[in-house]
Amino acid sequence: MPDRIELHGLTARGRHGWFDHERENGQTFVVDVALDVDVRAAAETDDLTDTVDYGSLAERVVGLVSGEPVRLVETLAQRIADLCLEDPRIEAAEVTVHKPEAPLTVPFGDVTVTIRRART
Repeated sequence: MPDRIELHGLTARGRHGWFDHERENGQTFVVDVALDVDVRAAAETDDLTDTVDYGSLAERVVGLVSGEPVRLVETLAQRIADLCLEDPRIEAAEVTVHKPEAPLTVPFGDVTVTIRRART
């Protein structure tokens, strides 16, 4: 069973969405990332170079959210998972993208898309 590093509530303003007004006005997106990674080496050496630098990863995830717009939250989630898997130490990534300002016509609390991608 792999170890996990989790980041919850990474928040950024993005211009993602199907509708023109979403892409023009932007909205808040919140991202949770769970990474399957073996942290035994880092625990033994107490050295950041032996694990995933989650501070740097968080900045890169926020950069994706606030960067180039996509139409679907599913696409954004996939791009974030791909970014996570660029680090060879990460065996799998589970990404949840929250779209709390989604353009729904009924009262709601949140809209999320969750994907899980593993190294093949």
